Amino acid sequence: MTIADLVTALRGEADRANERRLLTLAGDRDRGLGAAHDACAPFDTVTVVTTRDGAGDADRLHPDHADRLLGTTREAVVCDCHEAFSANVLGRIVGAVDGGGLLVLVTPPLDAWSGTAYAADRLAVPPFTVDDVTGHFRRRLVDTLCTHPGVAVVDVDEGVVERDGLTDPPPARPAPAPSIPADAAFPPEAYEACLTADQADALSALERLRDGDAVVVEADRGRGKSAAAGLAAGSLAATGRDVLVTAPTYRNAEAVFERAEALLTTLDRLGAREDRTLTATSGGRVRYRTPAAAVALPDDPDAVIVDEAAALPVRRLTAFLDAPAVAFVTTVHGYEGTGRGFDVRFRDHLADADRTVTDTRLDTPIRYAAGDPVEVWAFRALLLDARPAADQLLEDATPADATYRTLGAAALVADEHLLREAFGLLVLAHYRTEPDDLVRLFDAPNLTCRALTVEGHVAAVALLAREGGLPESLRVDMYEGGRVRGNMLPDVLTSQLRDIDAGAPVGYRVLRIATHHAVRSTGFGSRLLASCHDEFDADADWFGVGYGATPRLVRFWERNGYRTVHCSTTRNATSGEYSAIMLRPTSDEGRALHDRHARRFRSRMRDGLSDALDDLDPDVARAVLRATAIAPDPVLTDHEWRVVAAAAFGPGLYDAAPGAFRDLALSYLLDPDGRLGIRAERLLVRKPLQARDWEAVADDLGYVSTRQCMRALGEAYRPLVDRYGGDAADEERRRYGR
Repeated sequence: MTIADLVTALRGEADRANERRLLTLAGDRDRGLGAAHDACAPFDTVTVVTTRDGAGDADRLHPDHADRLLGTTREAVVCDCHEAFSANVLGRIVGAVDGGGLLVLVTPPLDAWSGTAYAADRLAVPPFTVDDVTGHFRRRLVDTLCTHPGVAVVDVDEGVVERDGLTDPPPARPAPAPSIPADAAFPPEAYEACLTADQADALSALERLRDGDAVVVEADRGRGKSAAAGLAAGSLAATGRDVLVTAPTYRNAEAVFERAEALLTTLDRLGAREDRTLTATSGGRVRYRTPAAAVALPDDPDAVIVDEAAALPVRRLTAFLDAPAVAFVTTVHGYEGTGRGFDVRFRDHLADADRTVTDTRLDTPIRYAAGDPVEVWAFRALLLDARPAADQLLEDATPADATYRTLGAAALVADEHLLREAFGLLVLAHYRTEPDDLVRLFDAPNLTCRALTVEGHVAAVALLAREGGLPESLRVDMYEGGRVRGNMLPDVLTSQLRDIDAGAPVGYRVLRIATHHAVRSTGFGSRLLASCHDEFDADADWFGVGYGATPRLVRFWERNGYRTVHCSTTRNATSGEYSAIMLRPTSDEGRALHDRHARRFRSRMRDGLSDALDDLDPDVARAVLRATAIAPDPVLTDHEWRVVAAAAFGPGLYDAAPGAFRDLALSYLLDPDGRLGIRAERLLVRKPLQARDWEAVADDLGYVSTRQCMRALGEAYRPLVDRYGGDAADEERRRYGR
């Protein structure tokens, strides 16, 4: 069979079955690109993803801009894998190929390609070199190309077809046609715009937004969930409703706006489009805001649509439940995030919400037939559908039943079930996991994976990154503003906190840790950390972690011996959380690093809470301060002690010495033995530390008046005066018979 005959055969059966086929052209780059040009000549819409100039008559797209293909449709996409190829690029482009089309990979000879490390220059983070990077991901990828149905392989140097990729599928069956429900509230034109019955069903479910319900729409990529959301948004806006749309980026939400605009145009209700806002002639609108801005529900929208909800953290998703009506539209398996993570992490919050929840799922692909072999291949090659073990396999397990084991890359490649369970848990540990994370797991020399297994099933998994141990030249470069990849904690401590020696000690950062949902909160996470500590303590100066701070997470890390040394002064744009950095020293050098940064953290927080951190949640502030291993040491003058004692026990005023109240509040919140109630501690954060005005503090904490709030603050300081005050404070207190 010639290459031309192969392409004809692949296109024929792909067209007959409404599926795609994958054509691998292995060998010399110029020959491969030439063969790809010939193979795609019959197609009208072709995009070539390459760093090369001059891609013939086809559209050319640099790999750095491959995300522009998300949500688009092409008859053929060519991916030049010789340069700047990445797993992320593959994940972005594979869904753009239409049924009957070709995905073409132009690769080096497969034997040579599988023997080289992928992205070695990016994975070799200091102090490692490219020689330390392994090639497990690429070998596994080549294996899938050589074994998976629907994948053809051609040696373009020899002109030999090594695999024809033909599957002899049956002709495509027509998918059920969409219909208009008899009791439809949305206009018929919205349902007529649906491409599948699934999409019409989802649109019908989204009608519940009119009644103030919560709606969850789940689907794999390419099922038209965002389009259904856009038709719903347009229908609502046409009747005068204000629809707020949010997503991790505006690009994620473009399909929503395209469909909403098309529907409003069809209905002759489109007024204007400007600044990511559609305005209807009825006065309704569809507008985009970033997640950080949308959580405040600006201008009181009638409904909120959260697209790619799985790519947002639970804390942010929960905030949208305050909207009058809300739809969570999410990918089950795909580049944008995982619906499995959404289910495990958010469903409990959704169930506890005081509102009706309507669920709908889209299964029918729009661009190609169900069971398309290229989609199945992509899921396997990039582990887009990886998931943890079934709940029933672990639900009765205890930490004592578990075995601590190393999950080396070779072992994971050799055991597909172990790999899928481990990576599935790592996906759940973070609200956004991308295909390149799989590459790092396999090949990055600075990463180490450990797990607890029960009867061979992964119950908990941790991914550790070795950091530090940097030579002086790199530390100086970092101090002067240079970026050193793969060393997040030394980078922050050096470049932001101005510690030129922070990169010298060697540490392990806990990059991710996850416990199976069936055994969560039963001690598996702590047992896994303890085992990691036992294994690596002798080889490191510190263990550390950086994460979006919540009270629950801070308490978890504190219980496991980690102590706060930094709180970021800006929120994460996606999660909306401030990040905490915590260290657990394991050597004298590590303790010196920890101690100097803990002292500096205390000093920064004294004034930082009334400046950059003036909107830090009081409970997060309480948690990060209490998890600091610095003994409280309030230093007040005798006069300041008298002012504080007089305010606590007599007629003294807070405004007479606010700095003294601030110092004393900070010392108390650093004290692990502090025993004030939660409301009183929140008051210490909001007023003396964050310097909010009395009315705002009273309203925030539920006091009936500013006078009651002032009295409560004085009462809160009584045990502080008793605990830390000296002779001057005692003398002042006795004036009032206390």
